[in-house]
Amino acid sequence: MTLTYKQIIVAVDGSKESEWAFKKAVAVAERNDAALNLVYIVDTRSHSSVESFDRSAAESAHKYAVEMLNNYKAEAVKANVQSVNVIVEYGSPKAMIAKDLPNKLNADLIICGATGLNAVERFVMGSVSENIVRNAKCDVLVIRKPEQ
Repeated sequence: MTLTYKQIIVAVDGSKESEWAFKKAVAVAERNDAALNLVYIVDTRSHSSVESFDRSAAESAHKYAVEMLNNYKAEAVKANVQSVNVIVEYGSPKAMIAKDLPNKLNADLIICGATGLNAVERFVMGSVSENIVRNAKCDVLVIRKPEQ
């Protein structure tokens, strides 16, 4: 059993808790000399078909994600993380972060915030972080924003 990580996924969505998750992920990646995969999933589940997902909304979400992830990437590189990847995907954040991306990237750690931006979904269906903890095949670190 190894006590180091080599492929880390950090899921971010623009929330304060995901920002704290990013900061922790940078520290873990730097300590372990690990690759850091910055992930943003554009949630398309509420759209019944591709046609109903307005092209401008998709482009806007993609632009927002790439800009945010590139800012995070610059911060991680400045903190001496040697390998930083920016990944924007479309689909269900629960499935993509817990199953699809870890398999694709051979991840050994997923870091995420305890809560994200979607409070209504959390109430009705459970949080993305809860789903990741239940379904991921690798270690999961759930970060809470420190109380002020």
